[in-house]
Amino acid sequence: MNDISDAAAKDDKFLTRPLLIIFLTIFIDLVGFGIVIPLLTFFAEEFQASPIDIGLLVASYSFMQFAFSPIWGNLSDRYGRRPILFFTILGSSIGYIMIGTAGSLWMIYAGRLLAGATGGNLSTAQAYIADVTSRENRARGMGLFGMAFGLGFILGPGLAGILSRFGMRVPFLFAAGLSLLNALLLYFILPESRVVRPHDPSVEKKSRWSELASVFANRQFTLVTIEYFLLVTAFSFMTTAFAYYTMVKFGYGADGTGYLLAYVGVLAAVMQGLVFGRLATRFGESNLIIAGSLLLVISLFLVPFISAEAGGLTVLLFGIAGFAVGNSIASPGLTSLASKTADESQQGKSLGLLQSAASLARVVGPLACGVLLNNAVGRVDDASLFRTFWTAAAIMFAAFVTSVYFGRVYRVRSAEFN
Repeated sequence: MNDISDAAAKDDKFLTRPLLIIFLTIFIDLVGFGIVIPLLTFFAEEFQASPIDIGLLVASYSFMQFAFSPIWGNLSDRYGRRPILFFTILGSSIGYIMIGTAGSLWMIYAGRLLAGATGGNLSTAQAYIADVTSRENRARGMGLFGMAFGLGFILGPGLAGILSRFGMRVPFLFAAGLSLLNALLLYFILPESRVVRPHDPSVEKKSRWSELASVFANRQFTLVTIEYFLLVTAFSFMTTAFAYYTMVKFGYGADGTGYLLAYVGVLAAVMQGLVFGRLATRFGESNLIIAGSLLLVISLFLVPFISAEAGGLTVLLFGIAGFAVGNSIASPGLTSLASKTADESQQGKSLGLLQSAASLARVVGPLACGVLLNNAVGRVDDASLFRTFWTAAAIMFAAFVTSVYFGRVYRVRSAEFN
């Protein structure tokens, strides 16, 4: 292990300087990403983008993340986390500039593809957290990652609404400047967490397929990856369908839906940043994943029954709190266990594969959701909402079953190890 992680392991200190810096780095990165989300559709429509174009612009970003996450993770194992984070955040800045200065639709596509490719650096940030935390504090570190993620998604859309008053291009250019500042701060103040030595066996060159096979030969890591894919797929169903749900069931517009999603984001940030670590210490990540998965199954199944006439806003707030709490204890629990079950020399590569699975889920989920939401006349109605949410609940139930099976395997292996 390197000096930073050795120190962390010795004194078991959690909030170290490197961890606080990487928290700030992730937060700024996600604020820039959050700025783009609510505006991309409206901006692309200025260039006569069709609904198919909008779908492809969303899916292309996630597809590039899927393709590049393991590449950046692998490179960070070989050459260190800091240079990979620096160049990828710089690449995100260039992608935002391309979108903000676009004169045609193809430039928006190009900017999204570049931003998606460089946006695959989240696995590197997670690997950095794994480097600077002890195994005992790994869950708390991944919870802090989730908190930075959630806070970025809360602040980003709010800034987008304010900045868009000065022109649709301004938020994209602001995001570009924010990413550039982030890259500079990272370059000057973030210490390297991993030192790759000349004869480190982890840098031996292998084919891509043999590297993948070596990672997935670990049955525990494979189970975690499968469950993470199922969880993100089910959750992306909810996020894609939620605006239609609030419109059909409550008659809400963009502002009301935005407030509800901000409420979910705040709950998620509090849970992951302040509560998850304590729960993981007391109950263990495996048990939290089971509980979170079950809570998501129940929430996804019941929420479609709630409407303005049946339960109203108060009951809805309880229902979507289940989304926030369930995801906030299951998701960081899975990333923590993925790190713990992976080989120490393959943290970047393994977490890159995990994020690739999540990116693929964000491609599959919205595309399948779009098909299920449409009724016979191409509109969303009560029946299509039930069909969509219950499909998500079924996917989440498969994740729950996988988590129960994994819990048994993990306990047996842990007992053998001890």
